[in-house]
Amino acid sequence: MWGAYFITIIVPIVSAIEVTIPLTAPSGAASLMGNLVSLSIEQDRWTDWAGTTEPNTFFNNVLDNFIQITNTPPFVRIGADSEDHTDFSYDVEYSEDIFPPPSTIRPYPEATNITVGQGFYTIISHLPNGTQVHWGVNLRENNLTVAYLETVALMNAFSSPAVIEKHITLKYIEVGNEADLYHHNNGRDSSWNVQEYVSQWEEFAYNISTTANISKSCYTKLIGAAFAESSHNNLSGFSPQAIFNLGILESPAGQLIETISQHHYSGSFCTGGGAVLQDLMTKSYIRGNISMFSPDIEATSARGLNYILGETNSMSCHGAPNVSNTAGAALWLLDYTLYATQVGISRLHFHDGIGYKYNLIQPMTLNYSILDGSPIAPLAPHIQPAYYAAIIAAEAIGSSETTQAIEIHIDEDNVSGYAFYEHGILSKAVFINLAAYLPDAGARNSTHIDFSFTGPGYAPDDMCVKTLEIGYASDTANLTWGGQTYETSDGRVSGPLTVDVLPTCSGLDLQETEAILVTFV
Repeated sequence: MWGAYFITIIVPIVSAIEVTIPLTAPSGAASLMGNLVSLSIEQDRWTDWAGTTEPNTFFNNVLDNFIQITNTPPFVRIGADSEDHTDFSYDVEYSEDIFPPPSTIRPYPEATNITVGQGFYTIISHLPNGTQVHWGVNLRENNLTVAYLETVALMNAFSSPAVIEKHITLKYIEVGNEADLYHHNNGRDSSWNVQEYVSQWEEFAYNISTTANISKSCYTKLIGAAFAESSHNNLSGFSPQAIFNLGILESPAGQLIETISQHHYSGSFCTGGGAVLQDLMTKSYIRGNISMFSPDIEATSARGLNYILGETNSMSCHGAPNVSNTAGAALWLLDYTLYATQVGISRLHFHDGIGYKYNLIQPMTLNYSILDGSPIAPLAPHIQPAYYAAIIAAEAIGSSETTQAIEIHIDEDNVSGYAFYEHGILSKAVFINLAAYLPDAGARNSTHIDFSFTGPGYAPDDMCVKTLEIGYASDTANLTWGGQTYETSDGRVSGPLTVDVLPTCSGLDLQETEAILVTFV
């Protein structure tokens, strides 16, 4: 008797689309600076990032990688939650921190009290030449003396010969971090509202700006808002519109506001729970997390001010395990960043702290797991997958200082694309496939992309294609960018560069969980 045998053949699905790209920058194309992707550093362990007696070489190397690409160092914000738990003492050299016990949700918690001395600020000289800095001053404690002493120390540091020689500058002072949450974190009582905030901010900011000798003609300016959430056009809550309505910009200190900062995370892991990687990577979810701020951006732009995400990342409370630290999160960061430029966000500061799951960079040796706090063999300084996204954005922008970008219309749920222009002429494009390819998923599907070009100019005959190669969306290491790795002991790129040169008419194939940079030639 013959038996019946069945063989299942899994065949990858290849879909095909055609994208239309203007050859010259359309009116209204967003202008992009080389420091579009920048950093926000949790202040409590600033000394670990910068180094005390000598610079942190690894951290400087991974910052310098961006300078090599764009001629611009990332903007560095120092502050966040611990900014509002910082006191100053002339008896402390660098810093003395008090930390709460670690937990499985926060294996590396923020300090609940930080006492700093002059050296804490002076080590800003360890950053790369030309770094612009945005530094937070304590508002939550409602102590003008603390704010005064911190400001004096800040100005002493930035007027020191070592800092001046390296052209490291204090661009912004931020007065208070996420003051809209003060009534939740015992910073203020339950009656705390936006009217009280504006009144207190104006008092503190006036004293800080006077101490720092900041005027309208000065390079250093003040950051506005820095709220965790936004009530948007509801003027009874906390939002740029609400503080504008209360006249903050007409106050002496408010006239020194040049930029409005919003903080935002795409989800939360503050109570644990099962975050899903594909949810984070979903194209519509990314757009919803950015476009919600459109009313705020429009109101800010109408006042002639810049709008940034001064603190952002994937999941609040330091990220979700096996989501925020993965290759999929790198694709999220790339699409999130580039889409943000399309609605008027001029810079994004991705928040990093020692041992945080969503970090781009881990700048020091870790002895406990970032996922659950369990002991591990010492893990040397290293980059995490999201760092690759920052590198790709930097390469797309380049060093011309004329780069503009538009989103390419792609009617696909999981494929995004952006065109880049230098001196108004099409130069590059980035394509991202946000479908999460995971272990046991079977065949890996792809999308074939053909090009058509519109408008005046010469259609390119050829293109150089550079690929972010990822095994699975859940991978936490072993990514390569153009065949090269940044997962090295010194943070420098290593390995032979691989770039495919193809005729433009052939189009290209974009796999699930993949990003490609096209340079038109």
